[in-house]
Amino acid sequence: MRQCGTHPRRENEMPIVDMKMLEGFSQDQKEAMYAEVTDALCRTLGCRPDQVRIMVSDLATGDFAIAGKSVAAMRKASPSS
Repeated sequence: MRQCGTHPRRENEMPIVDMKMLEGFSQDQKEAMYAEVTDALCRTLGCRPDQVRIMVSDLATGDFAIAGKSVAAMRKASPSS
């Protein structure tokens, strides 16, 4: 059994990743990301791929703000983004 810090890993433990991303990424991009994140977790935590859970929430650009302005407003003001 692999050790995680001072605690032995139990077989039923699974990493759960909860990601929030701005909308606009394609399903193909997300599938590639799922594979890469799963590989990284398995490599670093010693878990199996079937133990990894990944949840993605797509955020509308109008629902995410930086420095008091929504991303939608910033993109509208700067069309090159």
